[in-house]
This record gives sequence, structure tokens and C-alpha cells, in this order.
Amino acid sequence: MWILITVLMLNVWAIPADDVLSPNINILEELGKMEARMKSMEKETELLRTKNEEQAKELKILYDTTTDTKIKMDELIKQNQAPKVAFSASLLTSLGPRSVGPFSDNLPTLIYKHVFLNIGDAYNADTGIFTAPVRGVYVFRVFSKAFGNPEKALTAGLFKNDQHIMSTHGHQQSGFISSSNGVSLLLEEGDEMKVKLYSGQWIFDDGEHHHSSFSGHLLFTM
Repeated sequence: MWILITVLMLNVWAIPADDVLSPNINILEELGKMEARMKSMEKETELLRTKNEEQAKELKILYDTTTDTKIKMDELIKQNQAPKVAFSASLLTSLGPRSVGPFSDNLPTLIYKHVFLNIGDAYNADTGIFTAPVRGVYVFRVFSKAFGNPEKALTAGLFKNDQHIMSTHGHQQSGFISSSNGVSLLLEEGDEMKVKLYSGQWIFDDGEHHHSSFSGHLLFTM
């Protein structure tokens, strides 16, 4: 109110003395008009403040959405850039059933020669060894089959480098023995995975039906 009076007084002082005393000037009326204009300006200011707050909220939502989208895009790009690694192989390439083993060597590496799949070329069909190309979590499966025999059993172990991880095992007097096993492992780049046949044991395969196999794939990098 004092501001209005001050503004009015300034306006009044700017008017010649004769006009101030003129009956044509109604100070109270002018004061009321100025007060109305000030209230109108206050309302407009409040509306602008409200709009600014709403725009600020919308900008924050847009920023958060953009940031979230960027994070997801970065994850998709990273996943797309990750190497594709998968392999699957069985023991025999030639047709006809045949048993492999027993061997005189202790824990010889089984060489799975018939390659179904070798994406990334991490499996070596000449050595039977899978070498991890990157650090990550991998899944491996071993399927083994053999003839039943009173003196020989089926025991094939999965090894990480020289560390035994798991085995497929079976023993019966006759018929067929089947065994399978699987595991998920964190491997470092260069770690080697292989299947070894235990001493005095044997394993069976058929080049047509592929009973005994070794498979693995990369789940995700670390």
C-alpha cells in the first residue's frame, strides 16, 4: 500500500500545481486504479511462477527419462559388442558304434571330433580343449554313454585347467549306461575346459546318433 501511495505521490509531484488542485483529478480513484493494476501484475507474476515450476518439473522428467534411455542404450550396445561364444561336439565323426578307452595314460583328454557348432572358435577339435576368450560366466554340459560291463565303468570328468569340477559316472553289469552333468562357472580369459576319461574307464559313441557330447556357451561377460 505504501508503495502505491509513493508511486501516486511521484505521479502527483510530476503534475503541475494547478492541475493537482483541479477538480478533474480524483486521487482516491487513481489510487484504486493503481492498486487494481498492481494486483493484476501480482496475479500474472504468480501465474508465471506456477508455469515456471511446472516447466521445471517437466524438464526434470525429460532429463530423467533421457538419462534412463541412455543407460539402457549403453547396456544394449555393450551387450551387442560382447563376443558370441558357443560350441557343441560329439566324440566320433565316423559312422558306426565304437567305444573309446580304456587308456593306459592316466586322465587322457577326450577329443570330441564331430563339431556341431563352434561360434567364436574357442573350441579346438584337435585337442578337445575349450579356451575362454573373455572373462565371464559360462555354462557347460557333458553327456556320456557306455556299455555296461562288470569290469569297466563310465567316469568322465570335466576339468578347469587342472582342477576337477564335476563328473559323469555310471556302472552296471550289462546294457547301456547314460550319465549327464552340467555347471556354470566364472572363467578368466585363457582358462581351459576339457573332459578327461578316468583310468580303466571307457565311453561309447556312434557317429550317426552322437550319444556322448561336450557343449558350452558364454552367458555374459564380467
